[in-house]
Order: sequence, then structure tokens, then C-alpha cells
Amino acid sequence: MSTPFFFESALDSTSSHFTLSEETSKHCIQVLRMKMGEELQLTDGKGLLCTATIASEDKKKTVVTITKSELRPVPVKRISIAISLLKNASRFEWFLEKATEIGVTDIQPLICKRTEHGKFKAERMHGILVAAMLQSQQVWLPVLHEPVKFEKYIPLSAWSQKLIAHCEEEKKQLLHEVSSITDTQILIGPEGDFSPDEIKLALDNGYLPVSLGDTRLRAETAGMVAAVLLVNR
Repeated sequence: MSTPFFFESALDSTSSHFTLSEETSKHCIQVLRMKMGEELQLTDGKGLLCTATIASEDKKKTVVTITKSELRPVPVKRISIAISLLKNASRFEWFLEKATEIGVTDIQPLICKRTEHGKFKAERMHGILVAAMLQSQQVWLPVLHEPVKFEKYIPLSAWSQKLIAHCEEEKKQLLHEVSSITDTQILIGPEGDFSPDEIKLALDNGYLPVSLGDTRLRAETAGMVAAVLLVNR
């Protein structure tokens, strides 16, 4: 059985003892029925990974002794997926989960001309990212920004390599053939694609048009395909 792995945003590596949050304490003591002396791992989602053992059992305030800590380097590749919010929230949440597991470092929700969306539940979205980070045994949590209108965001984007995947008929380079650099953002549109004006705005602001392949993909699938290609190129 693998060592249990938990997220603690206030994790402190400078102290030999740390009190787990109520949520983590409950999971350790009531769900996993862990006992004194058992080992677990903790991360703050900012590169810190600590190995610890349970020093005192309490379903609300379990105390652990930190036996080892290390700060892992920031991922070499910075990959941003700027993707339209979706009418079906569960599909957008699925994308967040998979993008985190794949290793995307930045997610920017967009509100486009053809975006149909409800409320952006930031706390729920954050929980999905945390769960996916732990599932994939990572220690860097992707940055999830607040949704922003497409036309306001594009002129301000400062990524070194800027790409846009759209369905309009024009000359586009296959994404997997685009030269790789360590700082890249790709735009993924809503159901119905970006509007012609949005595509023009992106191109005018230095975005390179790319293709994800010969088939037309759902927005969340396109986001996942782009993530896989960018992280692994």
C-alpha cells in the first residue's frame, strides 16, 4: 500500500511538528484509521514535500512529526491552457482534473462571445485541482485564475509562445510540429468555436494558429489533447 498523501496549504518545513487540518485529521484517523507512528506525506502545492509520522491521534487536530522535507524545483515547462468556460460544468471540471494530472501549470478560464456558462465555483474547482494533484503524486498545484473576458485578456497576455486552436479554414501548423519552448499558452474556444473577430484579435496580438488534428473535438477534449501535446513535446 502506498504512503497516504495529503495537501496542507499552511505546511511549515521549519518546525519539527505540524498540526493537520481538521479535514486531513478526519481522513487519517476516521477513514484510514491510522495510528501513532504511521507514516504519511504532505505537500503545500508549492513544491514542498514532507514525510511525517503521526505523533498524536485526534480526529480534528492530529499532530505529526516531520522526519524529512524537500523543496522540489518549479516545473521546467510552464504550460497555460486558456479555455472557455462550458455550459456543462462537469465537463469543465473533467478538463481541470485531467489537465492537472498531465502536468499543466496554469489554467485561465475565458468568457468568449459564444460561451454559455453558469457560476464559476472557485472553491469547488480548487478542490478538484488538489485531488488531481494528489492522485498524480505531484507537489505543484496549477494556478487557476478567475474567468476573464476574451477581448480584455488577449492584449494583456505576456506568455513567450502564444498559440490558438480554432476550426476556421486557414493555414495552420500542427501543434506537435511547433517548436517547443518552456513558456507556452494555447487558447481553446467554446462550443461553436471562437468568433472570427476573436480569432483576428488573437492573431493581431501574436497568437499563432495551430491544429490539433483532422477531427473536430469537444472543447474539453481539445484542451486535454493540447495539454498532452504541449507537456510531452
